[in-house]
Order: sequence, then structure tokens, then C-alpha cells
Amino acid sequence: MEQEKQPVSYLDRMVASQKNGVPAGITSICSAHNQVLAACMRFLRGKDSPLLIESTCNQVNQYGGYANMKPADFIALTRQIAEQTGFPAQRLIIGGDHIGPNVWKKEPAAAAMDKSRVLVREYILAGYQKMHIDTSMGCADDPSDRSLEPEIIAERAADLVAVAEIAYKDLGNRDNYLRYVIGTEVPPPGGIQGEEETLQPTKPGNLQDTIDLTRTSFYRRGLQSAWERVIAVVVQPGVEFGDHIIIDYHPGASAELVSFIENIDGMVYEAHSTDYQTPKALSQLVADHFAILKVGPALTFAFREAVYALAQIEKELCPAGSERVASGIISVLEEAMRNNPGFWQDHYHDSTAEISLSLHYSFSDRIRYYWHDDSVRKSLKRLIGNLAKKPIPLPLLSQYLPAQFERVRLGIIANTPDALIEDKIHEVLAGYHLACGGAPVGLNN
Repeated sequence: MEQEKQPVSYLDRMVASQKNGVPAGITSICSAHNQVLAACMRFLRGKDSPLLIESTCNQVNQYGGYANMKPADFIALTRQIAEQTGFPAQRLIIGGDHIGPNVWKKEPAAAAMDKSRVLVREYILAGYQKMHIDTSMGCADDPSDRSLEPEIIAERAADLVAVAEIAYKDLGNRDNYLRYVIGTEVPPPGGIQGEEETLQPTKPGNLQDTIDLTRTSFYRRGLQSAWERVIAVVVQPGVEFGDHIIIDYHPGASAELVSFIENIDGMVYEAHSTDYQTPKALSQLVADHFAILKVGPALTFAFREAVYALAQIEKELCPAGSERVASGIISVLEEAMRNNPGFWQDHYHDSTAEISLSLHYSFSDRIRYYWHDDSVRKSLKRLIGNLAKKPIPLPLLSQYLPAQFERVRLGIIANTPDALIEDKIHEVLAGYHLACGGAPVGLNN
């Protein structure tokens, strides 16, 4: 007899609402940036909403990843920030994104899958509750002249879910809170590298094949219970961003996808790369059953915008020869990026002048990988210190942070560097919160 699905948390209620014709969604925060995570928690702590935070296999894995964190470290970080910000830990949902062999795709499939199994087990044992299993990438000994066969993708996905299920049982939890997401989006995560103006949404026929093949692979391994806990499938709704462009959502182009998922029990869509979509577009995505909205670079982009605005204010208040030495944060960041180009050189292919522009201002926001650099951290600390000694003059605030200027005048936020930075992040979150079913709120309420 099939195990009855446990009704648990917002994820199941969200899917049920969608199936009952009531738009409901959740924002997935894809970031390991401490200040971004803290801003998200402070934004939601009084709104009775869950907070879904996800890490990728590149970012967090058994070897540390580029965030220098193992799965248990990431869980500990989120709980520590929750405690510091007063966000209820029981409202945290921690997920894994693109979990599979992507980190090791240059190795033979057998070796890459062995490491992926270890990765999955460590994620589950650490306490992750939502897993996007993605085995769509070819490995070193897979054919390089074509995409990986859908049957192989499905088999490898089921292989990793089998590991996850065993690990979850080893935890000894009575109720199975573990939920799965299948599928992948094209192009790969992180934003497109070209300047395409349109994207082709996923074809329903291809999506049906993905679901059928994955279900068959699950059942072949006796994973019927796990299949009942697949709550979403990743598709391409036709939204993306590149270094200098944003591809907006056009509902008509996804009409077939919208109709398709309405006939699939227990599943909604997960939309990746929704960064920079308008609030109206985000709301339409949720109404069209793209109920899980991934956002990452837009949040650190807002952080960077605020820091750069404060840097311009600092230049006015700390000119050369003044008592306070300016941080030079913009120059320090560029130097760090030039000295360690590994996080951007495979992504920016413009002319020399355009690369300089992308380093600082690209929507892909590769600069987000450099905030933990020692020189950058020291420079940012100096910037905050220089501007925290007394309130920023209102004319300068109006010039460089006009939206925050208005909220300072209304008494909604404090005139401090930290509050101004956080409010820029909250501007992004407000659109997502409203789209996902939250009531209209004033920023920082």
C-alpha cells in the first residue's frame, strides 16, 4: 500500500492551494551572503511567512565549495543568522539546488556519481528539507556531441534520490518532511552569456517525457513514496537575464505550459533566474503555477548598488586630505577581481572596456563572489565606519539613494549605512513577497 503523503509545512499547502485555483508561491533565496540572508530574515520575521533558502552543489558541498562551507556549515550559518535576527528557526526551509554531478562533470560518470551520492547524503544528514535533483549534465565519458539521453538523466536522478531516502531514514525522523524537485532549465543557472532577446519556453511534450521517465525510474527502484513527494518540476518559462539585458516574462508564450501542469496532480513549476522581473511579472508567474521563484544575483546586485551609492557619498564627505580616509571600496573590489579572475573570466567575453563595465555592473553580478575577500571586507568596514559617525546629509541621500531618502524622511528606516543597504535588498524582496501571496507591506514594516 502506498504510504500516505504527510501534509507538512508551507510547501504542501502551497501546492494544494495552486491545485485549488488559489495563487500561492514561495521565494527561494539562492545566496550565502550573510547580510543578504539577514536582510531576508528581518524582512519576513513579522509576516508569518516561511523563508526558503537554498545552496547549490557548487556553492556548498562535502569539499567546501566556493562558499567554503560543507552542508552542515550552511545549516549552522542559517540558524545562527536566524537567532541573531530574531527569525523563528521553525519557519526556515533549507533546500539544495542543482544537486548532482555538475561540480565533477569533467570526471568520468562513475566517479562523478560516487561523489554526488556522498554530496546528497551529507545534505540530507545536515537537515536539508527540499532537494532539486539535477543530473542533466554530461560527464567526461558521456557523448560530447549531443545532450545527455533523457533515460540516463532519469536513472541518475533516481539513483541519487535512493541515497537521499536512506539518509533520511538514518536520521530517524518519524514524519517525512523531505520534498523533491526534478528537471532542469535551459540555459544553465547564473544567467545567459549572450544577448538573446527571447527564450523558448519548455515544450509540454518534452516535459511529459521528463515526468514519465523519472517516475518510471523511481518506481523501478521502489521509490514510490519518494515520487509522491516530488512537488515541482523545473522548466523554462521564458525568463532570463544576461550581463546587460533582461528577458521579461510573456504569459502568452507559456500558455501551453500553464495548461499542462493543471492536469498533473501534486506538482507545480519551479522557475529559476527570475531575478530582475517586474513585480507584475512575478505575480503573473505565480498565477501561472510557477509557484517557486528563485532569486539570487538580484539580491546581491541590490547590495552592491547600495554600497556603490554609499561610496559616492563617502567621496563627498571624505575628500582627499580630509581627516577621514576614504575606503576606496570600488577600486579595492576591482583589484580583487583582477587579481583573482576565476569567478568571472569564463563569463565575461566582451572588449576590454565592456569587461570593466561588466565587472562592476553586470546583472550576472559576478562581483558577489568577492565580498569575502579580506581586502574587500576591510574596505567595506571602513566605508561603514566613515558614514556611521553621524547621519548622512539629506541632500546627498536624495542624490544617491532617492528611494531610501524618502523612507528616511517618513521615519520608516534609520539614516545609517546598514539600514540603507538593507532597505535596498528589501526593495527586491517586496515584489516577491507580494507575488507569492503576501499582503502589500511598507518596506521594513
